[in-house]
Amino acid sequence: MVKFSAYSLMISSFTPFHSIILKTPRRFSRNIPFNHSTKSRVASYYQNVELHTEDMMGASRYLPPLFRTLARLISKHAWLYTEMLAAETIVYQQGNLDKFLGYSPEQHPVVLQIGGSKLENLAKATELANAYNYDEINFNCGCPSPKVAGHGCFGVRLMLDPKFVGEAMSVIAANTNVPVSVKCRIGVDDHDSYNELCDFIYKVSSLSPTRHFIIHSRKALLNGISPADNRRIPPLKYEFYYALLRDFPDLTFTINGGINSVVEANAALREGAHGVMVGRAAYHYPWQTLGHVDTAIYGAPSSGITRREILQRYQEYGDSVLGKDGNNRPNIREVAKPLLNLFYSEPGNGLWKRKADSAFMHCKTMKSFFEETLVAIPDSVLDAPIAGGVPSGREDLFANVHDLLPPQYHAREEEALYA
Repeated sequence: MVKFSAYSLMISSFTPFHSIILKTPRRFSRNIPFNHSTKSRVASYYQNVELHTEDMMGASRYLPPLFRTLARLISKHAWLYTEMLAAETIVYQQGNLDKFLGYSPEQHPVVLQIGGSKLENLAKATELANAYNYDEINFNCGCPSPKVAGHGCFGVRLMLDPKFVGEAMSVIAANTNVPVSVKCRIGVDDHDSYNELCDFIYKVSSLSPTRHFIIHSRKALLNGISPADNRRIPPLKYEFYYALLRDFPDLTFTINGGINSVVEANAALREGAHGVMVGRAAYHYPWQTLGHVDTAIYGAPSSGITRREILQRYQEYGDSVLGKDGNNRPNIREVAKPLLNLFYSEPGNGLWKRKADSAFMHCKTMKSFFEETLVAIPDSVLDAPIAGGVPSGREDLFANVHDLLPPQYHAREEEALYA
């Protein structure tokens, strides 16, 4: 399973396509339908790929599910994760939940990722989310952002309190009928030994129904470095992840961190990984990454969809959400932002981005935005089918990882549960 996680792979309501006639010939074809949806918010491998969109949209955090929308148009099988939502936000926004939790049925399978440190709010938030029919609830114990780890003591700081995490997961599980999971790091600051990681896994799984852990294979440093540096400075220790597979055979583990292509995801799976989570690579290289997931991971036949067809569908979606939150939010820049890497490394990419920067200043619809900008992209690129060519990546990323495994963990049962 490949999972794509949080700043979101999102989809909102779609309506059937009407004819789209643009000034430049063949920018779009015509009358391409999309299923209408009225319900109403970037993944995982078992052999599954998960797309995590949590760290991708920054200031646009609570806008509609923009990147998840694009991701689902490209991949039909990857699991999509929301950005992390604080349980308090869900509880205090009960009258406005569609803005935070809404998404269209086409987006399934999709996982809601929540954070928090108050049991009553976690219980209530989970209960409120039930109406939105997420496929899984994930509890974030891995975010190193000072705004999260420092305020309210949640995110990765919770790894230092596994007893509470076990209680929280029991509360979450008691208020939903879907599977639950925990996302965490391999350690925090000086609490970075393999045995300490195992103690955390053992306590949480013993005190709660949690059977699925998503492991970011770096520890977190909470001494003032930025979230970006926390994704770069602490070294990756994939051997810790693979040792967990050995020592907890009854649990399911998804690997995360430093995996930037389908080739590398498949390399992890060949070495025994249960699942793979991909985050920023899917956002920065959506066509190259997501375009190969369905065929290379899930063995599905290629859909043959082109970027032209994807943009047609995204245009309909984008024009339907522009300004829906008032005060011109989301605006053209925000709606178009997930598309800016769609032509990465292709002819015309630089000119497309320059034209986009100019169009953001005055375009009022996605149709006019595309009319002005897509003249930069050759028809041969717009009409190239998905998953064309051979994906690149480090096939040896996990070479010899099993030679590096730490000594086997032996739980000190009574001490581990009650410490």
